Amino acid sequence: MGTTREYEFESTVWKVDDPGTWFFTTLPFDLSDEIEERHRDRAAGFGSLKVRVRVGATTWTTSLFPSKQAEAYVLPVKKAVREAEQLHEGSPVRVAVEVL
Repeated sequence: MGTTREYEFESTVWKVDDPGTWFFTTLPFDLSDEIEERHRDRAAGFGSLKVRVRVGATTWTTSLFPSKQAEAYVLPVKKAVREAEQLHEGSPVRVAVEVL
């Protein structure tokens, strides 16, 4: 994924408790701290960071969002990715993220 450092982590897919269909995974605390320290100058609205993400064979561009509740960044996992990689609420997931 380019010349910028790629961050890899394992997490779990979770669903927002509301009528919508938003699914996320949470970055580990230490990784969130490192990304914030190294890339905070790139942050956009709400502290979001544009990223390229890879889960399995699927790659897409999205943003990381800081979550006060999680005290870490959260990553939205869109429906097309969940379907392609057979992910559901509670699924373990291995993620590679590159800050753009």
